[in-house]
Amino acid sequence: MQRHGIRIVLIFVLIISILIAAGTGAMSITPLQVIAILLGKVGIHLPVSFTVGMAEVLLQIRLPRVCLGVLVGAGLAIAGAAIQGLFRNPMADPILIGISSGASLFAVMSIVLLSSLPIMAGSRIGGHYLLNFAAFAGACLSSLLVFRLSGGAGRTGIAALLLAGLAVNALCNALTGLITYTANNEELRSVTFWLMGSLGGASWKVILSLLPFILVPLWGLPRAAKSLNAYALGEADATYLGIDVRRLKIAVILLSTLAVGASVAVSGIIGFVGLIVPHILRVLSGGDHRSLLVNSALFGSSLLTLADVCSRTLIAPAELPIGIITAVIGTPLFMLLLSRQKKIISI
Repeated sequence: MQRHGIRIVLIFVLIISILIAAGTGAMSITPLQVIAILLGKVGIHLPVSFTVGMAEVLLQIRLPRVCLGVLVGAGLAIAGAAIQGLFRNPMADPILIGISSGASLFAVMSIVLLSSLPIMAGSRIGGHYLLNFAAFAGACLSSLLVFRLSGGAGRTGIAALLLAGLAVNALCNALTGLITYTANNEELRSVTFWLMGSLGGASWKVILSLLPFILVPLWGLPRAAKSLNAYALGEADATYLGIDVRRLKIAVILLSTLAVGASVAVSGIIGFVGLIVPHILRVLSGGDHRSLLVNSALFGSSLLTLADVCSRTLIAPAELPIGIITAVIGTPLFMLLLSRQKKIISI
């Protein structure tokens, strides 16, 4: 009952977050006007007045950004919860297995190196789409490298995954720093802003391109919930219960890479969502992955949507990188949870 109650509350919070985010900005739109505009698109007309300008701003500017925040937040949070379950450690996140660092390396390469090539200059593929593809490819390649390095003997231990992830992280970060050092002022500004994260590139085309890469993990990871619950007892016990441990590790890593890589590709590096969201939910409702994974997706969507509202309103008309907002929110909250809930360090 408690599990369903928390799910209902999280759905309600997500709806409220969407209405607030969609209506907040230079042109204020009330929640009733937001609902009236959206229902009007499907032929349901409410007795609520709004202007054509409000509808255009909502449908063409605000709503794509809100949808992007919902998808990216859900992808990062559910991937973080799954990876924490795989490592049996609530302190783990996608950074540990090199997903974010690999995406960063390839994105910085596309900004600093490839964009100067004659074939890329002035080409659409040399801009936004090249950056997205590079970040996603880097995330996939780095996680594949980690998995291959840790599974040389046909078995993939968690300790081996962790060590391989640390090694790949160190290498990617060093190469990223080296490439950044060679950047000019304009490239350095682009690299810095991308590494801090932003939802400013939202459009319906971006949403449609991201949607399948988020929906597949949102569908696949909850299906591994029972296996992750059994795996929390240990590899030997999980195997005794009939769980294919190697298949579980491959599935969780691939689906998490898909979600995080696609999210990083369209929004840059946004930290703490995959770490703090599952951590909070474990305090509220326990570590049962049957509820934790779905609830993490809902809570992550709400958190990133509201963080984006702060990002575009705190210093308006300028925009504060959303990665700064999530770090400012996540760091003290994480420290508070650690100080009050020391016993959840071991699942």
